[in-house]
Amino acid sequence: MQAAKGEAAIASAKKAYDTYKQIFHSERWQKLADADARPQRLLWASTSSKDPAARDTKYMEALIGPGTVNTTPVETIDAFRDHGIVNDTLEQGLDAAEDTLNQIRHAGIDMQQISRQLEEEAIEKFNQPFKKMLAAIAEKRAG
Repeated sequence: MQAAKGEAAIASAKKAYDTYKQIFHSERWQKLADADARPQRLLWASTSSKDPAARDTKYMEALIGPGTVNTTPVETIDAFRDHGIVNDTLEQGLDAAEDTLNQIRHAGIDMQQISRQLEEEAIEKFNQPFKKMLAAIAEKRAG
């Protein structure tokens, strides 16, 4: 299980990317694309390493792939500019990602519950500044 430490997010992202590719390379999608539909891009939000023992560019390097957008703190962008490695990594190591997720499942960790919690927390982090911005706009309009 120690080998899976710090890898759950990357493994989950790789699986999500694999699903994304399956959807947007399907026959069903091709019919939509023929009618000028455009695929959504996957968004990796606020990616940075919180573990001081991990490489500061770990998640940026691991989440590089076509059809994706990565938002990250300025410090991580600066670190990536300085010593980041650019490589199409999302499509690499899918079997290892599956192994990591299996290890996590076998340890009794509910990744769906954790994902729901993280999603709710992330939404709230975006909602707070959005509400603050709307209040500022309303104040400007009133004043």
